[in-house]
Amino acid sequence: MARSFNQVILMGNLTRDPELRQTPNGTSVTSFSLALNRSYKGSDGNWQEATDYIDVVAWGPLGERVSQYLTKGRPCLVNGRMQSRSWDDKETGAKRSKVEVVAQDVTFLGGPGGGDGGGGGNPGGAASNASGPARPSQPPKKDDVVIEDIGDEPINLDDIPF
Repeated sequence: MARSFNQVILMGNLTRDPELRQTPNGTSVTSFSLALNRSYKGSDGNWQEATDYIDVVAWGPLGERVSQYLTKGRPCLVNGRMQSRSWDDKETGAKRSKVEVVAQDVTFLGGPGGGDGGGGGNPGGAASNASGPARPSQPPKKDDVVIEDIGDEPINLDDIPF
């Protein structure tokens, strides 16, 4: 029997403030959308820019932290799985479907205040992990860049398309 593998890793900026709701049994669920920017060479040889928009859902305490600390424009890293769901539209009765990412881990990026290091909900300015335990943070030096578990290859930050 063939096995399946369903894992997604996305890094982008929130397109809107997260929306926190409660299920009828009291479970928290937060939905938000990420804008993922990419560059590619077009058929004419010139560099082109494109943006993909991906809907994300975070459940329970993870969703509560996302709702509390992330806002529109903030960058984050989402690790999760793809999920499709379908339903009947209440107004038209038409069959609807959607593919979204169910977050298993969300890492807040950027400095305090979000964006590319402005003020916000992440004290200390380092990346914070919404699903893991709180770690004591030391104040970063002005020129520090926090990157964790990226392998042995150096990264040129100018090559990142967003």
